[in-house]
Amino acid sequence: MKITNKYLVESLVFFSYVLFAMAWVGGTASMDQIMASMQIDSLASASFISGAVTLAKIVGTFGAALITIKFGVKYAFLIASLLIVTGLMTPFSPNYELLLISRFLMGLGGAFMIVYFNPIVMQWFTPEERPVVNGLNAVAFNVGTAIILWFMADINQLTGGWKASLTLFSLSSLLLAIAWLLVKFETETSSSQQTTADTAHYSYMDGLKDKFNWAYGFTYSGLLSFYICLFTFYPKAGISQSKWVIGFGILGTIAGILYSKRKPLRLPVIRFSGVIITLTIFGLSFSTDAWIQTLSAIVLGFFIFFPVTALVTLPHEIPNMTGQKITVVFSLFYSISYLFSTIVLWVFGKLVDINGGDYSASFILITLISTTFFIGSYLLPETGKAKELKPCEA
Repeated sequence: MKITNKYLVESLVFFSYVLFAMAWVGGTASMDQIMASMQIDSLASASFISGAVTLAKIVGTFGAALITIKFGVKYAFLIASLLIVTGLMTPFSPNYELLLISRFLMGLGGAFMIVYFNPIVMQWFTPEERPVVNGLNAVAFNVGTAIILWFMADINQLTGGWKASLTLFSLSSLLLAIAWLLVKFETETSSSQQTTADTAHYSYMDGLKDKFNWAYGFTYSGLLSFYICLFTFYPKAGISQSKWVIGFGILGTIAGILYSKRKPLRLPVIRFSGVIITLTIFGLSFSTDAWIQTLSAIVLGFFIFFPVTALVTLPHEIPNMTGQKITVVFSLFYSISYLFSTIVLWVFGKLVDINGGDYSASFILITLISTTFFIGSYLLPETGKAKELKPCEA
């Protein structure tokens, strides 16, 4: 039996990343129990796990295109899926070293997978369908995260404990990986034959020389930096409204899909969302009223994800875009963004240390950094085409 239905293919892609998020965030949520089971109470060790994960994201997103070039999209996605399955080692790691390897490989799989969304979407869906599919893929991680944030305790009760839950997530990922083997990539060969001349010369070096890739990565980098800081540092600063950002992020993505279907221009939604994002980050970070912080988190969550459909669809609409080229584009997009955010994260923490635990300077930094989303919208090309009015509408 071969899978040739594009909606079934998208279901496998979507739920593969949802399960990655569940295993990933579930592992993070269970880290205290995991470390306690190994009798490790060092914060430095816990921080090293986070650092290794960040490294996996940078290395993975940068190297994802090489895997695709060597093995093709189908088997590159399979490799990503199997790396995610290595999360099975997390609940049963007998020592810290194996736990570190498990989290690193799992993070590497997730980093690969997020890059492979784009050539798969290009290969299976028409330009008119891509905004919706891109939006669905963009919300997959949030769906998995939301399930864990709100239902992890219930899942643990149902399975019998955190170990059984993490095992279930990994085994479910394995089943999806096996199902992925049945997908028939008929268009992969014909597509590669048709576009050989276009793709042969767009290497990593070409990508690094392409100003679009730097502008594209810059645009997202400030937003990604804030998003990581939100879950890493904000709870420690006494700001606990992060769950509202996740929940309303799902609603924002759905609204963004509908908006992008009706409004084909990409830059206006990125631009006005960028303004609202920076204003609400300021409200969340500096307000002393809990209700203002909660309202800021709700609006922020919505507008962080509202423009994502437009943002990830934009490269798909660049003239002469091919499957191989878009893989390189998104490989650089995520690696540039994660590298930038890693530096910002270090500076954020350093400023807190320098100021004796005061977060004010760090919050100013991250608010200013978030403006890259607005500024970057003026550096990107408009790829959407305004709908022409019919004579009766003029």
